[in-house]
Amino acid sequence: VQKDLVTVAGTLEAAAEAVVGHRVHITGCGRTDAGVHARAYVANFRTGSTIPPERLPYALNTHLPPDIVVTGAREVHEDFNAIGSCVRKSYTYLIYNDRIRNPFYVNRAWFYPRRLDEAVMQAAADQFVGTHDFAAFTDKKEEKSTKRTIYAIIVSGQGSRVKIRYEGTGFLYHMVRILTGTLIEAGTGERSPESAADALRTLDRRQSGFLAPAQGLFLQEVHYR
Repeated sequence: VQKDLVTVAGTLEAAAEAVVGHRVHITGCGRTDAGVHARAYVANFRTGSTIPPERLPYALNTHLPPDIVVTGAREVHEDFNAIGSCVRKSYTYLIYNDRIRNPFYVNRAWFYPRRLDEAVMQAAADQFVGTHDFAAFTDKKEEKSTKRTIYAIIVSGQGSRVKIRYEGTGFLYHMVRILTGTLIEAGTGERSPESAADALRTLDRRQSGFLAPAQGLFLQEVHYR
């Protein structure tokens, strides 16, 4: 929630307040940069309302704009926390890789006209799988710990669409976008796949790739125990 800006969080809280009849504080499963999308997102709030949880999505959606939709609701145990209880997240970065842009992908994919070698990108991506210190892949230095575990990074192509899927325990500020920029540099031949591992070892942001735009990034899935 921002004081002077319209945000997803602020909009959702206002809708919830209108439905349950009291002020609520919504805890989301993480913060995303402006321009990033979510195909699946989990949030929780406390209420004394007697509205059955299965009816909440319909009630909330009458108070939400077309680009925010509540798809389900359930009652959870008292110590559940949408961000603290999360054990795995997956993101997808979508690239429209063609010489001519597609208007139907505007703000939903990054239009990138230079040819990308997906096999080289995958070779670079493999360097990141496992538990590592990703200090070189974040733009925020005050993190308590920059160690994260990545379970998989999968680069796939279908026609002009190149999709990169990231699965891990969690991701640092700008981490997925910097990883994507690094893979792009490998895919265009600007860096070798092995240099990705070199950047990890240096812990130096200057050794990793550029920050890819926000508009191609989607939070895909959130998992809980």
